[in-house]
Amino acid sequence: MIRLLYNLLFPVGLLLFLPAYLLKMRRRGNYRRNFGQRFASYSPNVQARLGQGRGERTWIHAVSVGEVAIALKLATKLRELDPAFHCVLTTTTPTGFAVAEQEAREWMQVMYNPLDFLPVVRRAFASIRPARLILVEAEVWPNLAAEARKRGVPIALVNARLSPRSERRFRQFRTWVAPTFQCLDLVCVQEEHDIERWEALGVPRARVRHVGSIKYDPTEAQINSAVAIEILRTFNIDAAAQPILFGGSTHPGEEEILATVFLRCRAEFPSLVLIIAPRHVERTREIVARLHALGLDVALRSTSGVASEARPDCLLIDTTGELRNWYGVATVVFMGKSLTTRGGQNPVEPILGGKPVIFGPHMENFATLAASLLDHHGAIEAADAEALGPVCAELLRDGEERNRLVTNAARVLASHRGATQRTAGLLLALKSGSPRLGKRSK
Repeated sequence: MIRLLYNLLFPVGLLLFLPAYLLKMRRRGNYRRNFGQRFASYSPNVQARLGQGRGERTWIHAVSVGEVAIALKLATKLRELDPAFHCVLTTTTPTGFAVAEQEAREWMQVMYNPLDFLPVVRRAFASIRPARLILVEAEVWPNLAAEARKRGVPIALVNARLSPRSERRFRQFRTWVAPTFQCLDLVCVQEEHDIERWEALGVPRARVRHVGSIKYDPTEAQINSAVAIEILRTFNIDAAAQPILFGGSTHPGEEEILATVFLRCRAEFPSLVLIIAPRHVERTREIVARLHALGLDVALRSTSGVASEARPDCLLIDTTGELRNWYGVATVVFMGKSLTTRGGQNPVEPILGGKPVIFGPHMENFATLAASLLDHHGAIEAADAEALGPVCAELLRDGEERNRLVTNAARVLASHRGATQRTAGLLLALKSGSPRLGKRSK
């Protein structure tokens, strides 16, 4: 009855939100390409690839860039353990699609995820014909889950993420969401205490496994800053000799805060360079205008091929899919979405790059990790914009303190070592009729 109501209301909601959705997609760019895939309408070329008889196919869904990185890491491990493994990787955003397409191997087919409307979902299943469905972090949609269950396709949620806000909302509407969560055959959680949280939402305890975080698995990530170093040279910036203040995945307002911090710190560190990688590159023009208003000379990473004799104050990373490697050139890293808005961004990649991390008070999406980093002196929290300046200056000043932070942070991440391998092992055992699935809830 609940899902019937959901499907009856879905077209109404789609019509109401479609204008805002299309506007958002237009701002992010490249929204028209493969747009029909969102309605499970595939080109002849894609249909031909999907129609190839190549044994079992796994469907992995990852919403955007961060989740796509996890999906690619996991898929690589699955292929390593099973040379016959191949998959369809779907994503929701154009930026996620671009990264997935750039990194995809020949045994992957990258597509957009279908809208969660029953006729669309059914067409997608009929075309993809998956042997298993893997959802990354939090992408559990009612029709997607129900149709998989109806077809006998086992479903796994990997690197399962449940923010306190989402948990409160799900508990409040447990009657509505429990039937969807009960469709999950396997939930791989990042922390042991997460087991009880998912059980409270309707997932049988036997189906929840503590494996650690793929995102935080230190043995699986590789950072190569060679390209970033060469690009900096084209802007007359020497990454080995000049201190670099780096803002990763920044959100509105944080760029101006970092620019102010940079201007104050430059009085003590004249060769200091500011690098900013905004979370959404479609904001580039707006960010440049705001930084110019503060008196900064700004260069764009996308213009690195253009000869220039001047050295900019700030380099803005206006490209996608390379942030991980850019962290390697930083001296100090500030993680965005933690000062002017809530949620926080992933601090693991700069830590793996051997860089000290600072974040603001709003790290809700990484609350457990952030708390552990602070408890073990593996990161520093700046309480507000005013506190950020002195913290940055102190770290720029003190190399030994930077090294202590990185060493302590690496110890925190060590608890997640092998998470990718453990998750992949559980997934390969997840097949229709497997005893690992247990009895489905009615």
